[in-house]
Order: sequence, then structure tokens, then C-alpha cells
Amino acid sequence: MVEIQQRFSDAKVADVRQAVLDELAPFSTIDLKGKRIAVTAGSRGIHGMVETLQAIVSQLLAWGAKPYLVPAMGSHGGATADGQVTVLESLGITEATIGAPVRASMDVVELGRIRGNTPICCDRLAFESDGIVVCNRIKAHTGFAGDYESGLLKMMVIGLGKHVGTAGLHRLGFGEFAKVVPEAASVILKKAPILFGIGIVENAYNQIARIEVMSPDSIFEREKELLHFAKSIMGRLLVSEMDLLIVDELGKDISGAGMDSNVTGRSASGLRRANAPTIERIIVRDLSKKTGGNSLGMGLADFMCKRAADKVDLSSAYTNAITAGALLGAKLPIIAASDRDAISLAIRSSTGPPSAEKRIVHIQNTKSLETIWLSSAFLPEILEREDIVVIGDSRPYEFDDSGSILWPTKRD
Repeated sequence: MVEIQQRFSDAKVADVRQAVLDELAPFSTIDLKGKRIAVTAGSRGIHGMVETLQAIVSQLLAWGAKPYLVPAMGSHGGATADGQVTVLESLGITEATIGAPVRASMDVVELGRIRGNTPICCDRLAFESDGIVVCNRIKAHTGFAGDYESGLLKMMVIGLGKHVGTAGLHRLGFGEFAKVVPEAASVILKKAPILFGIGIVENAYNQIARIEVMSPDSIFEREKELLHFAKSIMGRLLVSEMDLLIVDELGKDISGAGMDSNVTGRSASGLRRANAPTIERIIVRDLSKKTGGNSLGMGLADFMCKRAADKVDLSSAYTNAITAGALLGAKLPIIAASDRDAISLAIRSSTGPPSAEKRIVHIQNTKSLETIWLSSAFLPEILEREDIVVIGDSRPYEFDDSGSILWPTKRD
């Protein structure tokens, strides 16, 4: 294996707090004195989200408003109010860190119905406020493709829809989401007191590349444009075909699907991106600390190490998978006793001549894609590339006596 760096666009926002304040400035003419303003907080581990929420809350307070946070995450956190508060705490989002109380409930208000009998819902605590600030990252989704994927519209429809609204929409299937999300969002924008939206775009290094505040009547136009921008700078694997991908950790904080299908090419919904790699076998070594045992995405791997299997909370994974109607992500892969066993089994079960040099890629997770490891089989095709730089000497995998990887890995 050889350590390499993948090079992507590194455009970023230098001062997140100031960028948020600058974007909010045009809205200073709105009279918010004494108004109760709900600010959405999601379940993703978004770089700079704490700073973003701090800036939003501080500006609202300066305008005389009474802001509070509402967990906007559908069925995450075990589909309970306490569970969703715990998810926010794991991301560093608390009253102490943000400066506003967290108010959580799974109660919803039904705003209308689409597609015959599918309810469109809104978190009651948000709906009964004087205004809602919708804040979310805009990026490619892991289960469907369209003009609007993960972003503000989905945060309104799924996040604020809580478990009831999320379950109803997911019953329509991911195949309909490209149409359903904007259709449902239109209902919410008409019926709920949306004050403005704040869209965040990350670059491939998980840094904020752009922050934009949008009025309700501009969200549709701007989110579509920002999604196009997000896709153009997102992180991915810059090599295509591989025999084996080794992933150190999966988790809901890393991707809604545990592992980003835009990186692995595997999706529980069957989505296939045009530029996704072809991977024969995938190993998951561990779960992230912040996922809290939610192992959704493990079903997209072929092998899982026992250390990861021992941390699995099936209830959380099953709740997510059943709500989304995409069961594959919660199914158990083959469990291997150790890293060494997992790699051995994956190679032995792969196709191709036994003597062929295997094309192996090793990553920390599907968000951390700058520094990765490639097997030496890739060297002839990457040595002349400018977007892939070799930064270490070739050396073999190293294991301890229990079969755990000592090198290469960034994990403890």
C-alpha cells in the first residue's frame, strides 16, 4: 500500500461567523422583536454548523427575537424527542454552546396532503413559532437524484416532518423523491411561517465553501443552483475500478446512508451515479463514535469486522431503514473476526486470476478523502496525474497479534 493525497478545489469561507452575519444583514429590516423563532438543527456532522448556529442565534437575539432550536431529523435518534436531543448533543449542539434552548417534540401539525393521501407535516413546536429559520447543508443525496436532493427543501419536508411525515413520504419510494420533495416543500412554504433559509455547501475537505441566506420565494431557484455547485466540488475517489475498498468507519454523522453512495457507488435505493466507481468488495472495520450504534449502511458492505458488529444498535438501524423503505442498508454483512480475516476473505472471494495484483483502496470514511491509501497496482496509472500525489513509500499491511491493522489507519 502507498499513501497518497487526492487534490480537489479548496475554496472555503475564511470566517464562518462573519459570513453568516453578512448574509443575514439584508434581513435586518424585518421586525422580530419579541418574536419566537425556531431554528432547525439536523443530525449530520457538518463542519462549521456549531459556528453557523451560534451566529444565527446571536443575530436573532440582537434583533430582539426569542430563538430556540428544534431537532429537524425525521426518524433519527430512534424517532424519540430525547433521542434527537442526544443526537444534537453528540454534535456539540446544546443550549450552552449555541446560546438558545433546544425544544424537542415528535408532535406534528398536518399542513395538507399530496399524491392522494400522503400527509405533509411540520414539527408543532416550529409551526407554532412566529418564524422558522431552515438551516442545512446542500449536497448530493445518497438515495435519489434530482434538481433538489439534500438541502433546505428536504430539511423542511423530512426534517421538520418528523417521524410521521417522513414515514408517509418514504412510502412513496425514493424513485418519486425528485418530484415529491419540491411538491411537498411547496405546501410547507405556503402553510408554515418560513422566515428564511440558510444553505451551506462544503468542499471536498469538509470545509464550508459557501453560505447563503435565501428569502422563502428564492429558495427554489437558489438551492437548485447551489446543488449544482456542490456536486462540482464534492469529494470522491479519483480512481475508478477496484477489487476492494476498506472503510475504517461508517456512521450517520458521516452520511445519512452511513457510507456516501456518491463515493462507494452503492446505494440501498439502487441509485447509480454516472461517475461512481466500480467496487467488487467493501469492508467496514468500525462504527464512528458519534453514530451511537446506528449501523445503517452496513448492508452495503460485504464484510464487517467484529469490533463494529459488537457496537451495532439494530433498533436504530431498523427504524431508519424501515422508515425510508430501503431495507438493504440495515442488513448484516458477513462478520469477520479481525481486520486480517476480513481482508483475506474479501480477496479470496473476489473474481479474477488469483495471481493478479489486487486493486485495493483504504479510506478513513466517505467524508475524509484527502489522504487515502492505494495498493501498488494503481501506481502505473497515477504517477503522472496532478490530482493524485504520492506522499509515502510503498509498504505492506501491518497487523498486531489479534489481526487488527496497525498500518495503514488513522483510527485508534
